[in-house]
Amino acid sequence: MKVNIPFFVKALCLLLFLFFCFSCGSKKEVVYYQNIDALNSQQNQNSYEIKIQPDDLLMIIVSADNPEVAIPFNLTSVAVSNTGKLDTTTGQLTMQSYLVSRDGMIDFPVLGKIQVGGLTRTEVLSLLQSKIGAYIKNPIINLRVMNFKISLQGEVNSPGTYPVTSERVTLIEALSMAKDLTIYGRRNNILVIRETNGVKSYNRVDITKSDFISSPFYYLTQNDVVYVEPNKTKVNASKVGPNTSVIISAISILVSLCVLFFN
Repeated sequence: MKVNIPFFVKALCLLLFLFFCFSCGSKKEVVYYQNIDALNSQQNQNSYEIKIQPDDLLMIIVSADNPEVAIPFNLTSVAVSNTGKLDTTTGQLTMQSYLVSRDGMIDFPVLGKIQVGGLTRTEVLSLLQSKIGAYIKNPIINLRVMNFKISLQGEVNSPGTYPVTSERVTLIEALSMAKDLTIYGRRNNILVIRETNGVKSYNRVDITKSDFISSPFYYLTQNDVVYVEPNKTKVNASKVGPNTSVIISAISILVSLCVLFFN
């Protein structure tokens, strides 16, 4: 006995079939660290250290067994109000910082101008240790980049600019700050924009492949910009999006007319 299936049922089944076909995603497009078990951990140790760049704000504190002898080598504290203005009556004491000039110099008390641009934190500390050591026995020097920040844009859940309080940050940590990628983000083509010595570079990172851990862009530097591109699904949806309601209405009317006609 032949069973006649109503046309609208056939149309509905076809629409559902097409929906599931186009909604299926590939595991390779969304899973991080694929084949990481094949990597040799001993060969992928990355000991990256950031380098001081122009426009960095450095907080450098010099101390010694005798606090009095270290005073000339420190910037004086200033009283700053909540509005950022100098206020010697109600403001809180704030340590001044050294602004690295465009040519990579800072003006240090007693020592004068010192070239720090392009040096790592360890190298700057070693340089200051040797110079201040001529005046103070066994000086203790602390250095920190105060305006270390990174920016995340595109298909992340919380785009924005984020301050970094540690000495270094990985690309994965940065993405975690932005609450990870959205399901529409391209994980195999993340753009990292970096400026070194005034020259911008544009680099692509594939975080679905585990070997990116050994990449020079696994660790980010200050002022890096990370952009996550939308995948094809999001791009196509952006084209159809404004007309989605019209298309759905048209399909509904078409199905209704077909049902009336064949009945």
